[in-house]
Amino acid sequence: MVQLPTPDYPSEIPLPLTVHQMTVPEAVSRLLSFVNSSPTPFHAVQVAALRLENAGFSKLRERDDWERTLQGGGKYYMTRNQSCILAFTVPPKWKPGVGVSIVGTHIDSPNLRVRPVSKRTKAGYLQVGVETYGSGLWYTWFDRDLSLAGRIILKEKHGGFVSRLVKINRPILRIPSLAIHLDRGAADKFSFNQETEMVPILGLVENELNSASTSSKITSGVQENHHSSLLALLSQELSVSPEDIHDFELHLYDTQLSQLGGLNEEFVFSPRMDNQFSSFCAVDAIVNFAESRSYSTFQGNVNCIVLFNHEEIGSVSTTGAESSFILSLLNRLSPTPGTLAQSISRSFLISCDMTHALHPNFMSRHEDNHAPMINGGIAIKINAKQRYATDAIGSLIIKQLAEKKGGKVQYYEVRNDMVCGSTIGPALSKTGIRTVDVGCPMLSMHSNRETAGTRDVQSALDLFTAFFESFAELDQTLPVD
Repeated sequence: MVQLPTPDYPSEIPLPLTVHQMTVPEAVSRLLSFVNSSPTPFHAVQVAALRLENAGFSKLRERDDWERTLQGGGKYYMTRNQSCILAFTVPPKWKPGVGVSIVGTHIDSPNLRVRPVSKRTKAGYLQVGVETYGSGLWYTWFDRDLSLAGRIILKEKHGGFVSRLVKINRPILRIPSLAIHLDRGAADKFSFNQETEMVPILGLVENELNSASTSSKITSGVQENHHSSLLALLSQELSVSPEDIHDFELHLYDTQLSQLGGLNEEFVFSPRMDNQFSSFCAVDAIVNFAESRSYSTFQGNVNCIVLFNHEEIGSVSTTGAESSFILSLLNRLSPTPGTLAQSISRSFLISCDMTHALHPNFMSRHEDNHAPMINGGIAIKINAKQRYATDAIGSLIIKQLAEKKGGKVQYYEVRNDMVCGSTIGPALSKTGIRTVDVGCPMLSMHSNRETAGTRDVQSALDLFTAFFESFAELDQTLPVD
């Protein structure tokens, strides 16, 4: 295990950066650690949980009867299916009916995932069948040093099963592009068939045939579905026998580390900025709030963060924003119909997802007066068709909160001749909780390598901190029924 510059987030890979305190917020080093340690939602949840536990948060399980054990001044978190996480702090004088101030994000990103039957062999190459997840810029996955991470279901000696995470820290896969000599038209426009021409290579057939590790007998149909050399590699990573592997969910990820970039280190060059950038800021903000001196005497809402899964494919799952995760918490904090209604009416949710920064090479793709800049502060996202949940009340609250920390806001609206994307905001507004959509600007969204702003990390942290500290008080100045 390599020692990191901060103990808050683990990493199996050292961080190749020197943070210049004069230009780059200190929190950026923790962001890079978080992303480098989180190639999948499973890992992001694990890393976030470790940070929360180190800050004194206690784990709850949904299946347990924990309502009676909640205490004023307590700090808690819970996970669901290893792939989404919710954390909350209880004010010292908490009682049912109190509002909940929520920051909601998502931790999934477009990527490639190993198929249930992945074994492919062609022209002397071992290949791995993959499925696309989300709407990725798939051409950016060609000629990258790729590896595998995810969770594996193992058979235990006593007969039960356990789910363990795996992350292979070296390149083992590659999707090679076709040489320009064999397709002269590729110089002008790179097009390909996602099913037949975007299949990663794992190795050479002769190496698998000559490998002694392929002699292991693996049960449960796994042997027939995947290359035995791949299963042997996975078993070595976990120090188990290949026959202990009964199933898995594996994601491809780029092994190149997240790092600072730009002349003055004003950028973060990284995968998964959409939306691990916002997710990291949410975790960092609630930890900082819970560790502040004022927490023990805080009088306000329950403060909460939720990092959802499956936003990139519509949020419709048990771990997505349209699940029961938030409502389950509200019901358990305010168990009667009356107190639940009071809590919902006093609650507010900031849906934070990255937004599109003005692109210098494609300026015509932006509405002239709604073109956010990287490192220009939080952008309020608005859409009349309710693809974003923002209204004038939510916009005002964000501006007021940003001003408390000396921050600025920007605005993003899509052009009328373009289709607007969406976020978890509209899905969560169905709960009746007032919701606003915001995000930090970025370039190359949904690419294998994206670009965000280093100073925007602090902008998001400041907004969330002001939200946790003062929303309940601010809300009393703006009564709207």
